[in-house]
Amino acid sequence: MLILLPPSEGKSAPRRGKPLDPTTLDFPGLTDAREQILAALIELCEGDPDVAAKTLGIGSTQLDLVDLNRSLRTSPTARADQVYSGVLYDALDIATLSTAARRRATARLAVTSSLFGLVRPSDRIPAYRLSGDATLPGLGPVAGVWREHLGAEATAALGRGLLVDLRSGMYGAFWRPTPDVKVATVRVLHEHQGQRKVVSHFNKATKGRIVRALLESGANPGTPAKLAEALRDLGWTVEECAPGKAGVQLDVVVSEV
Repeated sequence: MLILLPPSEGKSAPRRGKPLDPTTLDFPGLTDAREQILAALIELCEGDPDVAAKTLGIGSTQLDLVDLNRSLRTSPTARADQVYSGVLYDALDIATLSTAARRRATARLAVTSSLFGLVRPSDRIPAYRLSGDATLPGLGPVAGVWREHLGAEATAALGRGLLVDLRSGMYGAFWRPTPDVKVATVRVLHEHQGQRKVVSHFNKATKGRIVRALLESGANPGTPAKLAEALRDLGWTVEECAPGKAGVQLDVVVSEV
C-alpha cells in the first residue's frame, strides 16, 4: 500500500540541521527534476523580490518567504514529517505513533511536493514556499515537470499494492495513475442535521486520523473494498462509490471532528 498525502502550505522551518542534499532523498529517479526546479526557484528568488513574490503568488507582506527560498541550499533541514504542518499533519502526528506504526509510515507514506516531487516522512528537507500551480521562469509549470517524472517512481514504489490517493486536485495533476493501478480516493463528508457537505477542516483532520489509525492497526488492504472494510473495523462510517476514472471513491461520513 502506498498512501499519497498532499503537502501543507504552512511549514515549520528547522532551526538546526544539515543543509539539503538532494541525493539522500528517497525516490532517487527524481533527483534531476528536483535539481532543475530547485535551481529555477533559487534563481527567481535571487532576483527582484517583488517579481519573485508575484510569480509565486506571495503577498507583499510575505517577502520573508522569498528569502526562505533563496537560501534553500544552505538552510537547515529536518525530517519532512516535522517540516510539514497544518491540520492533516497535526491529526496524523507521526512523532507520537508507536514504533511499529512509525516504521509503516516510513514505508507506506509519501508526500507530494512541488519542489521535491515525492518525499518520505524521514527525508530531510528545508522549509520552502512553492505552490503546486506555480510556473517558474525558464522551466514552466512545476506540475508539467512532475507529470514527466512521477509516474515511474510512484509505480515502482507501489508495486501491485493499493494506492490510497489523498492528494488535493492541484497535486493530483502531478501524476494520474494508469487504469491498471488499484486506486482508492477518500472524501470526507460532514453530516449535520441530515445534510452532508465537504468542509475543508473536517476533510483534512479526518484524513490525518484515518492514516494514523491505519498505521497503528497494521492493516494493509490490497483493494478499495478491503480498505473500506478496514476503516469500518476501525470505527468509521464508510460508503463505497462506483468505480470511476480516478479509481474507487470512499465517502467517510463524520458528524464531528
